[in-house]
Amino acid sequence: MKIRKKLKQTNFEKKKISFNPKITQQTIINFITIIVGSFLFAIGVNSFMIAGNLGEGGFIGISIILFYAYGIPTALSNLVLNFLILIVGFRFLGKRAMYYTIITIPMTSLMLWITEDWQIESNEILVNTVFGGLFIGLGIGLIIRIGSTTAGTTILARMANKYLDVNVSYALLFFDLIVVAIGLTVMTLEQALLTVIALYVATKVMDFIIEGMNPKKAITIITEKPEVLGKMINTEIRRGVTIMNGRGFYSKKDKDVLYVVINKSQLTRLKRLIKRYDENAFVVVHDVNSVLGNYFI
Repeated sequence: MKIRKKLKQTNFEKKKISFNPKITQQTIINFITIIVGSFLFAIGVNSFMIAGNLGEGGFIGISIILFYAYGIPTALSNLVLNFLILIVGFRFLGKRAMYYTIITIPMTSLMLWITEDWQIESNEILVNTVFGGLFIGLGIGLIIRIGSTTAGTTILARMANKYLDVNVSYALLFFDLIVVAIGLTVMTLEQALLTVIALYVATKVMDFIIEGMNPKKAITIITEKPEVLGKMINTEIRRGVTIMNGRGFYSKKDKDVLYVVINKSQLTRLKRLIKRYDENAFVVVHDVNSVLGNYFI
């Protein structure tokens, strides 16, 4: 009996799990980025968009409409709406994105509350439009860059992608335009159109923050002169090239396919050189959001 008791005690001790979360330096940087991004986002909303009686897309746009119509603080409605959609659609986010989003939602609402009275008065509405879009794009761009989201229409867009097979970007644009259209109940047509301009500015700034200052391009080249073009890319563009085997569906002929990733600034020169060495080459240019690995210098 004593032996059995000791065995049971040992098994119990083995089942004990110590919880020692490790906070890395990168995690701290990500938390700081969320704080800075939320602050910039709140400045864009309160100091420029609301100050100019403009709207926004997404759930923050709905919060602004509720503020104009009923005086409900954007900090409160943003918190409630985003947590409600997060509860419904949390499974459409990855584990990392979900954890960071749970932090981002109250942080953006806190910043919206802190900057509630920070309004910049301007006689030129385009100042509010452009700078509102700029600050919102900067804020959301920083938040998305570290792997978080602002919930809201991001989750709705992923749900539409899964169940309706709709592109996520188009779904986001669709939901944003619906919110702007609803905003016509509390805004003039001119203010709604200016809001669309602000959305465009925010999208461009957000893409710039996410992709970086020098986005990359991936080039696929189908050519009869793979050795010539490969050597040219190595020597004149100074990039590594991968040769892949391909086969024409109609001709049934084997073809070599070149694949190379370059800086956006090198694209025009590369296309000019390809045309010089093989004007019959078939070239496809792809946008690349990020490049990882030691092969790209």
